[in-house]
Amino acid sequence: MPIPKPIGLRQWIWRAFVRSALIPLVLVETALIAIYLLTNGAIRDAQIDHLRQTALNDLQASASLESRLISEQLAQVGSLTQLYRNLTAKALQDGAPAQLPELALSADGVRYSPDDNGGAAVFYSGATPAEQHDLQKIARLRQLEPLMKEIETRNPLVASLYFNSWDSFNHIYPWFFTVDQYPADMNIPQYNFYYLADAEHNPSRGVVWTDVYLDPAGHGWMMSAIAPVYRDAFLEGVVGIDITVSVILEQIDQLQVPWGGYAMLVSDDLSIMALPEPGEVDFGLAELTDHSYLEAIRSEMFKPEDFQLDRRPETAELAAAISGAPSGVQRVMLGGRPQLVAWTTVAQTGWHLLAVVDEAAVFRQTNALASRYQQIGYLLIAGLVLFYIGFFAVMWLRARQLSQALLAPIAGISRMLGDIGLGRWRPEPVHAPIRELDEMSRHTQDIGSRLAHSESERWEAQRRLELVLESATESLWEYDMPNHTLRLRGSMLGRFGLPSGVLSDREFRQRIHPDDLPQALAQIERIQQGLQQRYEAEYRFADALGEYHWLLSRGRVLEQDPQTGMVRVLAGTHVDIDALKRVEAELRAATLQAEAASEAKGRLLSGISHELRTPLNAILGFAQLMRMDCDDSSQSEAAEYLDEILLASRHLNQLLGEILEWSSLQKERPQLELQPVDVCSLMRECAELVALEVQQRGLQLDLNLPDDGLLVLAEPRRLRQVLLNLLSNAMKYNVPNGHISLRAESSPEHVRILVEDTGLGIDPAQQAQVFEPFQRLGRENSMIQGTGIGLSLCLEFARLMNGQLGLHSEPGVGSRFWIELPRVAPAPLQ
Repeated sequence: MPIPKPIGLRQWIWRAFVRSALIPLVLVETALIAIYLLTNGAIRDAQIDHLRQTALNDLQASASLESRLISEQLAQVGSLTQLYRNLTAKALQDGAPAQLPELALSADGVRYSPDDNGGAAVFYSGATPAEQHDLQKIARLRQLEPLMKEIETRNPLVASLYFNSWDSFNHIYPWFFTVDQYPADMNIPQYNFYYLADAEHNPSRGVVWTDVYLDPAGHGWMMSAIAPVYRDAFLEGVVGIDITVSVILEQIDQLQVPWGGYAMLVSDDLSIMALPEPGEVDFGLAELTDHSYLEAIRSEMFKPEDFQLDRRPETAELAAAISGAPSGVQRVMLGGRPQLVAWTTVAQTGWHLLAVVDEAAVFRQTNALASRYQQIGYLLIAGLVLFYIGFFAVMWLRARQLSQALLAPIAGISRMLGDIGLGRWRPEPVHAPIRELDEMSRHTQDIGSRLAHSESERWEAQRRLELVLESATESLWEYDMPNHTLRLRGSMLGRFGLPSGVLSDREFRQRIHPDDLPQALAQIERIQQGLQQRYEAEYRFADALGEYHWLLSRGRVLEQDPQTGMVRVLAGTHVDIDALKRVEAELRAATLQAEAASEAKGRLLSGISHELRTPLNAILGFAQLMRMDCDDSSQSEAAEYLDEILLASRHLNQLLGEILEWSSLQKERPQLELQPVDVCSLMRECAELVALEVQQRGLQLDLNLPDDGLLVLAEPRRLRQVLLNLLSNAMKYNVPNGHISLRAESSPEHVRILVEDTGLGIDPAQQAQVFEPFQRLGRENSMIQGTGIGLSLCLEFARLMNGQLGLHSEPGVGSRFWIELPRVAPAPLQ
């Protein structure tokens, strides 16, 4: 069966993967996914932040609205208090006699109204003697009872209206049996609902509000709007309108707090004034409505410290924020849950209305939206992952088909190498359809033959070396360092004529050559100092006839004092290394032979290059002759084949030349003969050499020559090669109708020659790989021919000429390559 003609490995791989664009597609899709994830995340975060801020603004707006409603209601109560105060002052100043209501006098001297006749209750404390009771005051104030009844009936906030006089007289509506509720000796001016309106506490004589207190009249926790009643400069008494906390709670419960929240009222001194049932659970408080009134009757009783926001650890930060701003929103942990608290200040009283909402309820919709965005993103990513799984599966199948095509010859070569590794030096060769693999098979068989010869020589050398080592071991020794004695065992005693197996170290050292003794003693001293644990020394030792023989003495610490660390016993061996010294000389000679073999390899590579170029030049020459005889109009297919042969031959010739040149540079860096070079002449020469190809490619070359006499220190041929390579790349990687610029820049120390193009440009991430050998940055599968070695050679030549090579490139704009060389001053004119 005839063996098919092998083809080139590069051409074969090109045919297999020309239809694939795996790496560019993965890079593009990865970039698109990254852009999508980044933009989607940014948009999602912006929308969520906007929704969160909108929710907080709605909460703040709700608190502000409800605060205005309460402020308006309290303002109405304040206006009623002023009205009631003015009519009370007018009634007290009325000199006309009035009808006295039916009153009773208790045994304690208290004058009171015993029955409910639909009017107000009267209580004249026993603190003022009964004979001093002002009965006309009682009679005059009776005419205000219709007004008091109307105010209490019309305003749902009002719990009661009252007038307290300086002499402990109390006129209050609605009626209740005051004797059972008030103490007989009640001193009214001592209570806050009286003294807060006096001249000391209220010099402006306006309406003031009390703190929340426990009402002595039995209405529970309440607050009062009070105003003083003066007769000229004398404080006749105080009028007040009571609002119970329960009423405030009912009003607050009716407030429309969003997200299922609740409202609460805090005084200007940060004391909780009204707290609904959900708030009692969150704050761990109760309104104390079932409190005993015995203490409130005898003295004032205010809410405990637990109702002070600034006294509670969990609300201390909230209290500071409320004190620092009239309105705002604060996050607080209440009831073991994060809560959002929005507050505004009631302008009428300085109180603070707080709206408390569960944070989870506020952001539930926002968080749900964020979760939905995230799920959509995950679904899109999952879809892309599934797509690429299928895509990579197809690519894997194609790669498998390719690997199957390569498997048989590669496996055969691997089998050949395995046989060589097992000692079968001449395995059966493998015939491959790929020329390079076929040559590799033959080369492997040749390597096996050479290894067979080398192995026989190595085995013989190893056998001889083993014999030498067996005969070179002279003795085992133990050195007792505290007693300075050396014990020897082996053939050394008889061979060197030693008197016995135990010697003093002085007797043994007398046999060591004087030149080698310091080294041996230095090793012993380092071991004694604890600097090392092993002993090794080479020295010449005298036999019984006084002739010296080389010995290698090796040993290590055998015993050591665990407390002091002092070495007790040192043990080792003596080896006769006379033969090894001879082997060293032989190895030196072998090294020289290896260097000669390396030079032979270089000559072999050079010969191979000439042998390959000879048939290649013949192919190129015959193809050119055939192409010249070919008529394009009649034999277009043959002309195309010949053009392909010519193109491939020139490319292979260039590839072979650059590879050999790169190999020679790596083997031995040549010494270039640097001399002054005229930059202007060299640039003009290079431009003329590429002018025809520039015209054929439809490009435009802009030549900007420097001033005459600009010199650089370089090797002319290599500098011309660098510039032509840069111009060739500028032509190959340019765009249709593109431009190429060749110019020079100079400084006092250097000259930089630049080649610029308007071509494809190079991605910044790939620019570091441009000067690596055989690196074409993904252009291997393009129609642009190249080897990936040219720029590497240019960089090496630039360095050999003490210069630098660099680039600046922008994708889609173009590239600028430059070589910078030392400048040479022109010789002075004679």
